[in-house]
Amino acid sequence: MAKKSDFLNKKQLVKHIDITKFKDMDKLVAAMGDTSFQARNLSRAADIFDMALREKDGMVFLCLAGSLVSAGLKKVITDLVDNNMVDAIVSTGAIVVDQDFFEGLGFSHYKGTPFVNDAELRELAIDRIYDHYIDEDELRVCDEVMTRIFDNLAPRPYASREVIREMGAYLVKHGKKHDGFVEACYRKNVPIFVPAFSDCSAGFGIVLHQHNRIRQGKPMCSLDSGRDFLDLTYLKMHGGKESGIVMIGGGVPKNFVQDTVVSAEVLGMHDCPMHKYAVQLTVADERDGALSGSTLKEASSWGKVDLAFEQMVFGEATVTFPLLAGAVYARGAHKSRKPREMSLYFEGADFVGKANKSSKRQRGQARGKKKQPQSVG
Repeated sequence: MAKKSDFLNKKQLVKHIDITKFKDMDKLVAAMGDTSFQARNLSRAADIFDMALREKDGMVFLCLAGSLVSAGLKKVITDLVDNNMVDAIVSTGAIVVDQDFFEGLGFSHYKGTPFVNDAELRELAIDRIYDHYIDEDELRVCDEVMTRIFDNLAPRPYASREVIREMGAYLVKHGKKHDGFVEACYRKNVPIFVPAFSDCSAGFGIVLHQHNRIRQGKPMCSLDSGRDFLDLTYLKMHGGKESGIVMIGGGVPKNFVQDTVVSAEVLGMHDCPMHKYAVQLTVADERDGALSGSTLKEASSWGKVDLAFEQMVFGEATVTFPLLAGAVYARGAHKSRKPREMSLYFEGADFVGKANKSSKRQRGQARGKKKQPQSVG
């Protein structure tokens, strides 16, 4: 019988790509613009991301789906946060809790193979994500930490961004590794939203918290997905004149951010502009009608994304995301971009009042008189 250490070997750790070490990546991606197929699409996507960062009063949303951190892209995300290239993140729960927060607690992911006896892995409490492994026993520790975080919060409904900010504060005090984006977002005041927050270790954590509180007859914490949507809509309405979205994968994060335009209209901001800049990296196919592969042109028909600066890139994210982020980082737009610190927008009891004032100010601007933007490429 194999031992756990045969699979979870410290010599086979997944290591994270550092885009800041590749100073000329923009030259490679720019050269790809004179080729064809997805190489050219990726080059144009880099142009659009760069334009979004150079927008004078623009806000950039980063959407994350898939096993990105466990596959070695943690530092790519952290570098975007640390260099003011992202103003808010919308993610799946697994990326935030089971992967980034998990590593912050001192744990790791391990290189493996898809050609393995999964029944044997199950016996050893090893979880497999295609070609890499996670220690299930360590994931249970992550669950327990999440329960303690909920236990220490005042009993009331919470938006996911509020809980994740508490997670960042926990890592600052108790973390073993300090290179993750949950902690970076806490330090940089970048809000993280997870619309389906129960679908990860946070879910196991709050389930035990609520179960114990019910048995004890005490009030408990809960997750407020409606508040998530409202808060994210406020950022779209009042975070800047224009917005850009960079989507890695698809799923709920993709639709959640796109829907903020429609939600703003529901809240009465009928002149809320569509997302001006939009990029998606995906392997999903549009022909099954599912969300993840639906094109950004299709999103325009719903009034969510402008057509002038949108680009789909069909390729696997562990290849395309470092190239995109590295090229745009090398171009240096972030050097003159100030941190927006959008988490601070929600501080204080009167943040809705601030939103109302901002709404009146924006309504007074003549958005409809702007010149039509010129296309890229």
